[in-house]
Amino acid sequence: MLKAVILIGGPQKGTRFRPLSLDIPKPLFPVAGLPLIQHHIEACVSLKNLREILIIGFYPPSQIEPFINEVNHQYDINIRYLQEFTALGTAGGLYHFRDQIRFGNPDAFFVMNGDVCADFPLGELYEFHKSKGSDALVTIMSTEATRQQSLNYGCLVTDKATQAVTHYVEKPSSYVSTLINCGIYVFSLEVFQAIGEAFNLKQQEYYRNGNGNKEAGYIQLEQEVIAPLAGTGKIFTFQVTNWWSQLKTAGSAIYANRHYLELYRTKHPEKLCSVSASGDAKQDSHIIPDVYIHPTATIHPTAVLGPNVSIGKDVVVGPGVRIRESIVLGNAVIEDHSLVLHSIIGRNSRIGRWTRVEGTPSDPDPNKPFAKMENPPLFNNDGRLNPSITILGCYVSVPSETILLNSIVLPNKELSRSFKNEIIL
Repeated sequence: MLKAVILIGGPQKGTRFRPLSLDIPKPLFPVAGLPLIQHHIEACVSLKNLREILIIGFYPPSQIEPFINEVNHQYDINIRYLQEFTALGTAGGLYHFRDQIRFGNPDAFFVMNGDVCADFPLGELYEFHKSKGSDALVTIMSTEATRQQSLNYGCLVTDKATQAVTHYVEKPSSYVSTLINCGIYVFSLEVFQAIGEAFNLKQQEYYRNGNGNKEAGYIQLEQEVIAPLAGTGKIFTFQVTNWWSQLKTAGSAIYANRHYLELYRTKHPEKLCSVSASGDAKQDSHIIPDVYIHPTATIHPTAVLGPNVSIGKDVVVGPGVRIRESIVLGNAVIEDHSLVLHSIIGRNSRIGRWTRVEGTPSDPDPNKPFAKMENPPLFNNDGRLNPSITILGCYVSVPSETILLNSIVLPNKELSRSFKNEIIL
């Protein structure tokens, strides 16, 4: 029997994801038509021996429980939300809820960071972990990054023959390795002894120094558990070449949307809008794959959608509209002959007629092998807004015949003119 734990953090996290995280908790932001962590859940559900999924974070239950109820009805598996009383860090939450994780004596459990997007090879990861025998406490899923980008991640040095991790540094200040931690793990139950040791050290330090910055129970998995285990022969890495990315900024949501839609082709073709589904070429000619459209959305036959577009619940798209590389959230209205490129349109927003809403993608450099998504800061060194995708928060109204370029609009705004490279507060 196996279990999975998804770590989702809390409301003070995801600040770089604003304004989208102002009205939707970041773990529930829809990517390719599904809340972000539902992609994790679907990967877990596909494992036949996995019996329970625990979601750990400190969002108020009122924000997470409706989603939990929905997925419990949808999947034949037990899914529960465990709320931390305060921010406990990536390992603190695991340790606090260790009894719930150990209940039923699972052979092992997965731990997945909620802001990771990937083609999750969980079955292969577990088989690899099992092949290492009883010595293996932890197996880390890892992937290759560029030399420069590796500094933004946890870096692993391994024994090439055994795949044992000999050295681990979280976000090093100088080059260590191009092999990076994906934030997806398999743990044996014995790992709680190692976390317990880290917890006891933290307690002693807390009471000795009166460390007022963090709670005594705040334990970081990477720095305080994994790094000390490196070199002991108890921690291994499973290197993958599958697609993997983090969802740190709104721009990375467009990139993740594209890849999840691509994965649907092989894993869930029924979720994609099929050009030949009805056999009526005229009816379906407005779709350029890959496109996800919620069944309740209303799309005019003359609108052209795709590639890489997700349309949410009850969205209305008028005649002659062109949308590509974008996410349109629930109840949005896009009126006649408007153009939406590289943008995210928030819930209940409205775009007038003959309006252009356009952003600039920040995709990985295609000329660099292993390049990951860049997450540039909001402003460059001159204090100007870095070119990025255009984001409309919820309940934003954009008037007809205007242009909105590389801009971010906070919720509940009614624009009166065109904007370029601005944050509209």
